[in-house]
Amino acid sequence: MTRAMKLRSPRRSSKQIEVGRSRAKFLENFVIFIYKAGAKAPALYINIVINIVSAYRPEAIDQWLPPSLQQHYVTILLRHIGMTRRRAECFVRLSLYLFLKDCQSRKILPKSPLTELSFPQGWVECSCLEASEVFYSDKDRGGDRSAGMMLNKLVDLGLIQKQFDGNCTQIKFNLPSDLLKADSQDANVNFAIDAFAPRSDAIPIANLLASNYNWLNRNHDAVTYRIANILRDWANQYATGLRVLRRSDNQNPIGFYAFYPTKRESEIKFFEPPSRGLHLSQVADVDPFQIALAGDTTCRSLFVRSWVIDSKYRQASQTSLLIDSQKTLAQMQQDFPNLWDMYTLIIHPSYAELCLALGFQKTSADPKMPLYWMYQGVDRFLQLDMKSL
Repeated sequence: MTRAMKLRSPRRSSKQIEVGRSRAKFLENFVIFIYKAGAKAPALYINIVINIVSAYRPEAIDQWLPPSLQQHYVTILLRHIGMTRRRAECFVRLSLYLFLKDCQSRKILPKSPLTELSFPQGWVECSCLEASEVFYSDKDRGGDRSAGMMLNKLVDLGLIQKQFDGNCTQIKFNLPSDLLKADSQDANVNFAIDAFAPRSDAIPIANLLASNYNWLNRNHDAVTYRIANILRDWANQYATGLRVLRRSDNQNPIGFYAFYPTKRESEIKFFEPPSRGLHLSQVADVDPFQIALAGDTTCRSLFVRSWVIDSKYRQASQTSLLIDSQKTLAQMQQDFPNLWDMYTLIIHPSYAELCLALGFQKTSADPKMPLYWMYQGVDRFLQLDMKSL
């Protein structure tokens, strides 16, 4: 090996170059800040520089928010439709990193360690290379392309907004209510459950459902409008199975379920790939399931087409909604005396846990999407003691 070869610097990747430039720019800005601030307490400024430089490094995130506290927020996020542990972990790390970066840009240093997850104010620049450092600094795999895909998935889940101004990518956070400190007024909220009102409930419930389906299908073309029309059509055909959980004080819907009696001709769909049973989240005009009308003695199957509660109120209200669902099902048996089978389509693990607790059994999975059918007998569902679950 020649002397020239020994002195040659190792070639750096484009990722390393951009990260280096970003950190160099930060140091340049902060030196200017210190110069303008004066030298009345140089030791203090040096400590601040050391602390903020550490904060700016993605690999130092755990020093600012303990891993145990990060996992607390991950557990909360796992209640959201479409959320996985990896996505939740990436969201928490991204939130913390961009909060610290935002603090640096505003020349503010929070006290370390933080006692809660905090979020940046407004739009913050974040390249895919930066995101890959945040997401995969402790992993052997993962790059800027996979980081970009993760950012897109967080957009689909409604957790962040992303825009590109022609020069750089900017990110803004949509703060989930269950990650923020609970409002003292919300702690004492009472709930009411009653029939779906097509005139006033369709739009707010469609918004609630649309936010749950966005992660599954990135085609968001007028999805809320579509869902609102579908719900109104269902109510016009058979309204008994549509029930709304609402706040007692302002009557705003915060939960909803749809028990859909299914025509005999559509029963075969429960044994086909689950993705063929989607309708609310799809752009197809034809519903794969036909609704049975009251008095149809050939109707044997019930499709739980929707079950959703705002995560902020889920723990306090879910038992009440389950009890109401038993009453609704008993009432539907008067219209469909041969109603024997219940099916539901699982699109998120948190609902699978609820269904398992209710005695549902997995029947078939989709070969291409994270979906599967679950089954429970109507008689067994009616016998459950919901208060003991």
